[in-house]
Amino acid sequence: MSLRRRFHALQTLLAAHDALWRPAPFHVRRPAWRAQRPGLAAAIDALDEAAIEALHADPIAANAWLAPHLPALAEAGELSTFAPLAARALPLSDTHFDCGIPGRKRAQIEAFAAHVPAARAPLLEWCAGKGHLGRRLALADEVAVSSLEIDASLCEAAGALAARAGAHQVVVCADALHEAAHAHIPGREVVALHACGELHRTLVRGAGRDGALGYRIAPCCYHLGGDAGYRPLTDGASLTLDADTLRLAVTETVTAPRHDRRRLARDQAWKLGYNALRDAVEGAAIRPLRPVRPAWLTGDFAGFAAALAAREGFRLPANIDWAHWQAVGEQRRIEVRRHELVRHAFRRPLEAWLVLDLALGLEEAGFDVRVGTFCERALTPRNLLVLAQARR
Repeated sequence: MSLRRRFHALQTLLAAHDALWRPAPFHVRRPAWRAQRPGLAAAIDALDEAAIEALHADPIAANAWLAPHLPALAEAGELSTFAPLAARALPLSDTHFDCGIPGRKRAQIEAFAAHVPAARAPLLEWCAGKGHLGRRLALADEVAVSSLEIDASLCEAAGALAARAGAHQVVVCADALHEAAHAHIPGREVVALHACGELHRTLVRGAGRDGALGYRIAPCCYHLGGDAGYRPLTDGASLTLDADTLRLAVTETVTAPRHDRRRLARDQAWKLGYNALRDAVEGAAIRPLRPVRPAWLTGDFAGFAAALAAREGFRLPANIDWAHWQAVGEQRRIEVRRHELVRHAFRRPLEAWLVLDLALGLEEAGFDVRVGTFCERALTPRNLLVLAQARR
């Protein structure tokens, strides 16, 4: 199936089932689909907390459990599954190369580098951080690399690492979202490993005029830069997405250690308990919470709620039964996790649609494009890679 046919098939499927994936269970307690699909509602209500968490930990098992209630998931799975891209053998890196690179990030860099074609022109590393990927490719392919990064401290670190390794790598301190950054693109192949949101989309928006010889993009964090709504990259895209909906595509993460999962569960329960208390006082409403200061989560629920209320301008009533509202939050968290089983079944199809939108944008700009995976999802769920080569 061509990329375009796959894109439109996914778009049709997602549009037909948007009642299942658009409402965020954190904000919508009783999604409308429950009345439309009572069998599915009864099935998830019958799950205990252990079963819910086991299904969340295994998306394949979760989809298999949901399949009798949602037959469209079989097609969604086929449309959002991409074959692994061909890998090449890379020269071994110096024993000092790994120093200072977190293990999982190092493995992602190696996988990305092995699944992109050998560079045939100078490279531009987009949103480079400390330039680890660019340095790996500079040494492996014996090619000149420019690494573009906005953070001056990271630029300084990247320059020092390049000098120590003897890599032909120049660090450019610049804002990837500024038009001036595109002056570094002509005549180069651009590599971008997990450049977030609009940072990777800006590459596609300029692809028709920037003069790149090729792009190798593994996108990430699709919601960043989408506060004003998603702006599609290809003709024929018709899904309307806001930043909160875009965030669904990146909710799958590599399983965290048990103590981290417990902490995240408690944090979510506290936020839900606070929201329930406020709804009881001021009336039910969707009130998105801005990021919470980590220090507020180190004490007890009462202190957390008081700090959040002060920031949000919510006047707490007197004589609050804090144990009650904390228990309400914990019960709401279980409800959220139930409904997220259904919503999360559509996160990979949504991500596939977003990646295909990017790929088709490059195709329309004059590139031959392939899409595939560069690693297992256990290493990173953001494992889709777009390879685009300028047509001769």
